[in-house]
Amino acid sequence: MDVVTTEEPSRPAPAPSAEPASPPSGRAGLGVRLREAARQALPALAAYAVIRLIGVAAVYVWARNLGVSPGQRLTRSDATYYLSIAQHGYDGYAKTQSDMAFFPLYPGLVGVLERIVPLSPRDVALIVAWLGGLAAAWGLFAIGAYLHDRRTGVLLAALWAALPHAIVESMAYSETLFTALTAWSLYALLRRQWLAAGVLCLFAGLTRTTASSLIPVVGLAALIAVVRRRDGWRPWAAMLLAPAGWLAYLAWVGVQTGRPDGWFHIQSAGWGSSFDFGVYTFQRGREVLAQPAAPQMLVVSVVALLAVMFFVLSVLDRQPWQLLLYSGLLLVTTLGSAGYYHSKARFLLPAFALLLPAAVGLARAGRARAVTVLVAVTAFSTYFGGYLLLIWTRSP
Repeated sequence: MDVVTTEEPSRPAPAPSAEPASPPSGRAGLGVRLREAARQALPALAAYAVIRLIGVAAVYVWARNLGVSPGQRLTRSDATYYLSIAQHGYDGYAKTQSDMAFFPLYPGLVGVLERIVPLSPRDVALIVAWLGGLAAAWGLFAIGAYLHDRRTGVLLAALWAALPHAIVESMAYSETLFTALTAWSLYALLRRQWLAAGVLCLFAGLTRTTASSLIPVVGLAALIAVVRRRDGWRPWAAMLLAPAGWLAYLAWVGVQTGRPDGWFHIQSAGWGSSFDFGVYTFQRGREVLAQPAAPQMLVVSVVALLAVMFFVLSVLDRQPWQLLLYSGLLLVTTLGSAGYYHSKARFLLPAFALLLPAAVGLARAGRARAVTVLVAVTAFSTYFGGYLLLIWTRSP
């Protein structure tokens, strides 16, 4: 079965009201299109916001009953490193677990905004993450609606909001910003908007190391366009822009550490993370399933198995190759890396395209069935988010 195509995917014709009949040109036309796009995406943004607000509200009540600070719990673990970078800059390779392992865009945005708004760094970090979540939900809706229909787009955003580890989307972490940049980059790629895809990929490369799963997708799509002599110079620009942010940060860390592989050295020597083709993940997963384990570890194992299953379903559904390649590379880099088994489900949060088969199935199942499923998964996500922040003692 050939799932590789450079043509735009087939999809139902949009409803007559989906686009303005004759949008005006220039800035006025752009404003009209943006307002129309926001109106179309509003149900998805509302569904995402409601589900995440339920999760955060539950954490707030639970934390207050335990006598702990909800805000502190939403900014713990990796968030403490991001806040330190935002306020003081990088540690200059002064520690074994150097904070140079964390990419700069998210803490950089927090640092800039914290200096110009009358809010604490913790509040700014949460606001940036929450806005990133809304931008990501909009991007997921755009992809779902483009490939299928509006209902699929809404359900894709809602399902992403109700994942077991979705509480991370409400923490001061970089996953939401990265997912937003990745989703919109892939959306631009599907529409052959090369400059937008390249620029967004550049910023994704400054956000998380897992941009290594997005960069080859943009690069390969651009290369195919170049070989086929399509779209002029724009694919060339996308090819150059896509890896620029990721490579620039790795080069900067190399200069700071005095060794070309500085970032990878920090990851392996300081943080105990390396690529071993999945040996660690398999062995640790087998241990978790063979003996009593914390709920977090069991859920991670189930999420990993479901992620592989949904990837197979995505292939069978003939998803656009751009989404398949991105999801496959993210699965390989996440499950193929040694260390941090308890965080692997969180690392898979940006693999949103894996949820498309479920979103399509729910869209076809009818409103009552879709609502029933969403209520159930939201209830579990709400409890599990509280567990991760208030009972589980390690990073999510």
